[in-house]
Amino acid sequence: MQEPTLCIGVDVSKAELVIAMGPDRKPCSIANDEAAIKSWLGTMASQAPHALIAMESTGRYHGLLAHLASQAGFKVYVLNARDVFYYARALGTRAKTDGVDAAVIARYLTEHHAQLHPWCPASSVQQQLQELLTRRAQVIMHRSALRQVFTGVQVQGLKLACLQEGFDDLIESMDEQVQRLIASDVQMAQGCERLRTITGIGPQTSALLATLLSRIDFANADALVAYSGLDPRPNDSGTKRGRRRLSKKGPPLLRRQMFLAGFAASHSKALKPLYLSIRAKGFSTTQALVILGRKLLRVAFAVWKGNQVFDPTRLVPPQAGLTKT
Repeated sequence: MQEPTLCIGVDVSKAELVIAMGPDRKPCSIANDEAAIKSWLGTMASQAPHALIAMESTGRYHGLLAHLASQAGFKVYVLNARDVFYYARALGTRAKTDGVDAAVIARYLTEHHAQLHPWCPASSVQQQLQELLTRRAQVIMHRSALRQVFTGVQVQGLKLACLQEGFDDLIESMDEQVQRLIASDVQMAQGCERLRTITGIGPQTSALLATLLSRIDFANADALVAYSGLDPRPNDSGTKRGRRRLSKKGPPLLRRQMFLAGFAASHSKALKPLYLSIRAKGFSTTQALVILGRKLLRVAFAVWKGNQVFDPTRLVPPQAGLTKT
């Protein structure tokens, strides 16, 4: 009789990893640094070489464990924190500690690993691109926040122009670095060139999509949409048809970029008729932009997989093309 697979749950913080495993899932902790993780993985390799290791996505803090565990030959799962949160609530968990969280992750992995997709490590170029694009989005957000701080304030004598120039120079240098990294990878360079032919998708969105699509081999466009969190979640019961809401399970940056792509496309000559046809069905402005962004994401998948550039006439239905603009 085959022994059951050992499922290990890890609660990750900046300085510490709390680990739960075994039948009782009694937690133990190690430092979140390379030496401590390698030592622990070496012990696990001798005791349970086929163990599964899961952790929540926690920004950059889980990255070291995920990479080292993958390099050591373990199958690694990086879980959506929201899924684990609702799972813990469904279990009726009354306390919240690092040890309890690790045990919940281990139990979640035990019950669901057959339906989960193992985490795949990014290449050096992909990892640098992801970091740069994430940091760029944060810089843009902070720049907007600082602008709001000085809205309506008398600015005589304040060197706000210097601050603006500093932000612009930083963003420009980040954009140049992103383009250099993309140019260093033939697949991403060629894919980005095709993606930029899609109406509404510019350098930032194409770089983000190329980084994602070169790393994860999605089975189809539906899988990509589900990953992004732009998939509508039904809320029906009996004859009642509830309001659809986005699952929002994927990366927020990807959803934001596709929304902005939809916004840009809605103002273009090629896809404005499609946007207007969506609005004519009774959808609000935000809903229509989300729908358009989701359509562009599906197009991006097809363009990335194929060797053809974007043809807007295949996306706009004939009746929409006749809509007055």
